[in-house]
Amino acid sequence: MTSQAPGTPQQNIGRVGVWAVQLSQDNAESPDENRAAAAELDELGYGAIWLGGSPRVARAVPLLAATRRITLATGILSVWNQPAEEVARDVAALEPGAAERFLLGLGVSHAPITEGYAHPYAKMVEFLDGLDSAPVPVPPARRVLAALGPRMLKLAADRSAGAHPYLVTVEHVAQARAALGPDRLLAPELGVVLDADLVRARQTARAALAGYLQLPNYVNNWRRLGFTDEDFADGGSNALLEALFAIGDTVDVRTRVAAYHEAGADHVALQVLRPDGALPREEWRELAAVLPLS
Repeated sequence: MTSQAPGTPQQNIGRVGVWAVQLSQDNAESPDENRAAAAELDELGYGAIWLGGSPRVARAVPLLAATRRITLATGILSVWNQPAEEVARDVAALEPGAAERFLLGLGVSHAPITEGYAHPYAKMVEFLDGLDSAPVPVPPARRVLAALGPRMLKLAADRSAGAHPYLVTVEHVAQARAALGPDRLLAPELGVVLDADLVRARQTARAALAGYLQLPNYVNNWRRLGFTDEDFADGGSNALLEALFAIGDTVDVRTRVAAYHEAGADHVALQVLRPDGALPREEWRELAAVLPLS
């Protein structure tokens, strides 16, 4: 971001963060591990933790308590899951010191996985109206939208701090920056597979991508970027995988993160993927040693 416009977030979320669905879930085997992992990410210097899987605001509370500096963000909360007034009430209930480190990420989800899905753009507008009119509003500077297409990107620029697009390419980052303008936050997610074995790494990436290939919002966005039905067959073409994921060693990841920054991203949220689905704490440490976190 080049300036502190009215809709941009007050907190500094740094250049690189972590996106993890595991941190928004209960860990029955080790209930303290998520808090310990969040505290370590804070100490390592990451700028934000994005809680995946459409978590409620309450999921951020124990991690905010376990950390001192890092921002906690929902990545993303579906606008179909709760009324806006209830979300605003949850945000207002955050402890004052913690509230300053919370960012509300919102998205319209997808028709195949959402009952009653219709008119997603209008639904987002209605939801933002609800946040604005709540007894304690959630101001634009404390919310971002999971925007992919032109209309939602414009809405993100007009009524939020910016955009948190998921499963996007370097080219999309450049397009999103042009749509948002210079003064809005652009914080794309980037999938990462740290594995020198390319065949195995692609298998990990394809397993992560499989469900998203069934969701029209993502597929339509990839079509706008020039991908075709051939790229969506058999778990995704190598070209699609290479465009959506950083695959290889830490140098490969650093190169891709730099490309996202050069294309216009202010912040890159890294989703480190493992075949076993475990928290990638060792990988986070390795990446922290080579990436420009501040």
